[in-house]
Amino acid sequence: MSTTTLLELFGGFAAACFALWFVAVGMPSTRSAPLAVLTVVAPAVKSYLQRPGRLASFGLLLLRLTIGALMIHHGQEKLADPQQFANTYVASLHLPFPLFFAYAAGFSELIGSWLVILGLLTPLGALALSGTMTVAAYQHISTAGFNIYVLELVLLYLGGSLALLFNGPGRFSFDAGIVPALLDDLSADNDSDPEAASPADALLVPVLVERNFSNQA
Repeated sequence: MSTTTLLELFGGFAAACFALWFVAVGMPSTRSAPLAVLTVVAPAVKSYLQRPGRLASFGLLLLRLTIGALMIHHGQEKLADPQQFANTYVASLHLPFPLFFAYAAGFSELIGSWLVILGLLTPLGALALSGTMTVAAYQHISTAGFNIYVLELVLLYLGGSLALLFNGPGRFSFDAGIVPALLDDLSADNDSDPEAASPADALLVPVLVERNFSNQA
């Protein structure tokens, strides 16, 4: 089995494990998720994930698959020979620890691509791809100037990643299927929790008790 195939399988496995860990463990519990916070956050998250219609969501799905599948190739190349990438590209940016940043760029593109393809934690995946493409665009401009033939591919990847970041993954994604349901469950648990009383109710109880004592006296 080739090195690139192993890297691709590792990237997909790591992305799936990270996303499932976030869904299973990273979501706030009902005790740490006040109803007021959920009331503000839940509609915004649902709108972000479910706002596009079916046709627009299909377009976002095509964009996710295209950007993710093509960016995997660049992540594989970086991780196949990180020292060469560090010497050729990272060193020209005069950053400390170029080998570390070479690995960071490679894993960001590899795992971020899988997150975008699967539609799991899509904003994080799109942000990872956008970050690496922003640095790549800066590197090309600083070394070759505004050469469209050098910049066009980087800017296409950057524009597609930013479009996914700002518009969301669409309805045909794991995010749109999992996150709204989790938010609904958290809201339902807060509504049924007797200890999740509003601040006004918490202040009202001592006042009523004090008035009862004063009337008996």
